[in-house]
Amino acid sequence: MKTGPALKLVTWNIHRGRGRDGIIDPDRIAQMIETDIAPEAPDILALQEADTECPPHAGFLDLSRIEATTGLRYAHSDERLRWGPESHGFLGAIVFLNPAWQVVAADVIDLPGHCHRGAIVLDAARDEAVFRVMATHLSLTQILRIAQMRTVAQFLRRRGQQPTILMGDLNEWRPWGGAAFSKAVMEQRFAGPALATFPSGRPILPLDRILGGPGIHVSHPRVLNTPAIRAASDHLPLVATVTLPGRLPGSG
Repeated sequence: MKTGPALKLVTWNIHRGRGRDGIIDPDRIAQMIETDIAPEAPDILALQEADTECPPHAGFLDLSRIEATTGLRYAHSDERLRWGPESHGFLGAIVFLNPAWQVVAADVIDLPGHCHRGAIVLDAARDEAVFRVMATHLSLTQILRIAQMRTVAQFLRRRGQQPTILMGDLNEWRPWGGAAFSKAVMEQRFAGPALATFPSGRPILPLDRILGGPGIHVSHPRVLNTPAIRAASDHLPLVATVTLPGRLPGSG
């Protein structure tokens, strides 16, 4: 099957700006994005825990600075894609997208759980290529992750078939992916590399993932691991290349 364009993706849980030294320093996060992530030239940057934890869940990042240093476009200008009027993202999840891709549909999904959880969903197009990206931060327990991914699967069924990427802090430590991302739960298989990203000081758990649905190939995964990044958050950023299918599997 003919392949489509390749995208560079980065996902990072920034721990609400709190570094390993216990100091909340949004400028330090912005600096790491500028010096370590921007040179990767990502097409998509997904951040988690990027709003404050307590109501009103206000944003704390300099969005304009991130746009300027990465060349990406903040995807939450529509207030319906934010948790509240003072938030930058939806339940702490923020997406920045290469402006060469046009967002043709956008939505958020409320996910079940003891703590508020959610996903931001964007459908993007450029020329004849299309894809869907879902950025989220899932719960710590597998039973809740299964319920959350079942909710996502129901949403995807209503939205129709599209090459789909799932990325973020998925809180899954099993290298093989766990039940939440199985075909039995998702109705389609999501797969991708499992590299240790947590805890940042000595990473042993692959909590952060970039997974592709049918027809999508995830390759060249790397964890950005420098002393400065280790100090900035309890997670390390994950980078991968995603190659889109030339057409949907099973389509005309």
